[in-house]
Amino acid sequence: MMINMELIFLGTGGGRINLIQQNRGTGGFRINGSVNIHVDPGPGALVHSLKMKQNPMNLDVIIVTHLHIDHCSDANVLTEAMSGYTLKKRGIIIGSKNSIEGNHNGDKAFTYYHLSKASEVYSAKWGEKRTFKTERGMFEIEIMKTKHEENTCFGFKLSINGKIIGYTSDTEYFDGLYEQYIGCDWLIINAMKPAKNEHSGHLTMQKTIELLKIAKSKTAILTHMGMRILHNCPEKEAVRVEKESGVRTIAAKDGMILKF
Repeated sequence: MMINMELIFLGTGGGRINLIQQNRGTGGFRINGSVNIHVDPGPGALVHSLKMKQNPMNLDVIIVTHLHIDHCSDANVLTEAMSGYTLKKRGIIIGSKNSIEGNHNGDKAFTYYHLSKASEVYSAKWGEKRTFKTERGMFEIEIMKTKHEENTCFGFKLSINGKIIGYTSDTEYFDGLYEQYIGCDWLIINAMKPAKNEHSGHLTMQKTIELLKIAKSKTAILTHMGMRILHNCPEKEAVRVEKESGVRTIAAKDGMILKF
């Protein structure tokens, strides 16, 4: 049976200035298919889900790729929704090690209480591939290495309904980064900086072009964009990325829905 799949962007802004000013939202994105998944629920994830008529109570999975506030602040409240107001043990939580177990300071994204409300919790490890079964369907996730300030941060390739969705999360370039994402139908890229604005822990548009030349995804989607890109027109950046990489490229907007 053919399953309709869609991506819903609940926030497409990145960087600390945008986080506070909310020129673009920071609620992450949602994958709807046979399994419903919310990825990186930062500030506004719950509110924008409700505005977009995306019921947080029918989530099956919450993914937090790293322990930074713009990627995880709404993780617990979405867990409450996923578990039916915490009245039943339900849903899967996938998070970076620091998000699940805590970092050297003891900080973590999920409280012990909320972790106890999920039916399964997975602390992601680079290079692992896991298959999960929910009450509605199955999916496979492959955990990808990143280079970021949060040193347990991860990207992923998600196999669901016969399609592969890649997500870089926050990372700077390192040897082997690009090859990890070969074979994606959709590749969602956190491209925070313009081409000539290198910044530790994040990809520039130039590095995004280099990534796509190797990964050759069917479609690339730019998100988590910083203030300089937002001021310089993300759509123009997408046109340039597509022209130089040869890969169809879309600059995501808050509230954008993309369907397979």
